[in-house]
Amino acid sequence: MTSNPAAVTTRIVPPAVAHDLVRTVCDALGSDEREARLVADHLVAANLAGHDSHGVGMIPTYVGSAAAGGLVVNAELETVTDAGAVLVVDGVHGFGQAMAFDAMAVGIERAREYGLALVGLRNSHHVGRIGHWAEQCAAAGLISIHFVNVGGSLMVAPFGGSDARFSTNPFCVAFPRVGEPTILLDFATSAIAYGKARVAHNKGVEAPEGSLIDHEGRPTNDPSVLFDEPHGALRAMGLHKGGGLAIMCELLGGALTGGLTTREETAHDATSIYNSMTSILIDPNALGSLDSGAADAFLEWVKASPAPAGAEHGPLLPGEVERATRATRTRDGLPVDETTWRGIADAARAAGVPDDDTTLAAWNACAAA
Repeated sequence: MTSNPAAVTTRIVPPAVAHDLVRTVCDALGSDEREARLVADHLVAANLAGHDSHGVGMIPTYVGSAAAGGLVVNAELETVTDAGAVLVVDGVHGFGQAMAFDAMAVGIERAREYGLALVGLRNSHHVGRIGHWAEQCAAAGLISIHFVNVGGSLMVAPFGGSDARFSTNPFCVAFPRVGEPTILLDFATSAIAYGKARVAHNKGVEAPEGSLIDHEGRPTNDPSVLFDEPHGALRAMGLHKGGGLAIMCELLGGALTGGLTTREETAHDATSIYNSMTSILIDPNALGSLDSGAADAFLEWVKASPAPAGAEHGPLLPGEVERATRATRTRDGLPVDETTWRGIADAARAAGVPDDDTTLAAWNACAAA
């Protein structure tokens, strides 16, 4: 592939500067103060955790979606089904960062009341990094399991197929521990997230081996196949296992909630991202086993495995990399490639943020690494 010379530079953005600009953009789109804060909290937290694909680089997509009418600002959850421990809510295409936060908040209350809660959130605009919602549950002391689909989005080829038939359909589990960091597993069921392909495309670098196919179904490392016609597709992670899990996320996240599932008549372009999510919240106190020491004993046993010869470290538990990245980036700032950095500034202007706005000026003043 041909590298993108405009993407050679990386800007270092202080988290507070990124947070202020996201809030300003949301305000320009018409969001109230709470919604703007929730969106900014989420996007910056994704960057801090090292998941730039779900961070502030989403702003141009959100601005474009709002302009096209696909994103509804200041939406409120609509209750579809309320059966105590089972709740289905509709996000009515509102900012997913607000819709998912409110859905999990209700789910937390129900899980504490019943010991277990199942929350179906359907038809939300992009809910972002799913680990964020698992962390919200874990902070309340709850285990959570999340199945998510991206309805109508054609990005990923099924195992054995040669064109895109569904999307990156994330899966996430969080297991909180008393006095210890939460064990957090959060991944797209595609070989890489679409946003990671976007970041690679913006940087002008190759995608990881085995993550993409071109329009004829041939393996490629060129992320431009997702953005230029004729389109290729992402591959499912783990061959048939990842492809099977992606299908289950579509069924459990989309079909089970009554949300949008992906097929020819629902397919749409990437201007808007619509998620549905089924979340299972478990209060471990109802089981009485979280303080038994069994979890910690197992995790210590796993961590004690010797590192292979020449390796930099031994086994890493789910969530360890994100915690380390969060500490580093909180201290040093967020690395944002030049293409993404300029795209965010352009999107801010498109949303109506004037050039003399102090938050935009601070963004434009961020120095290159």
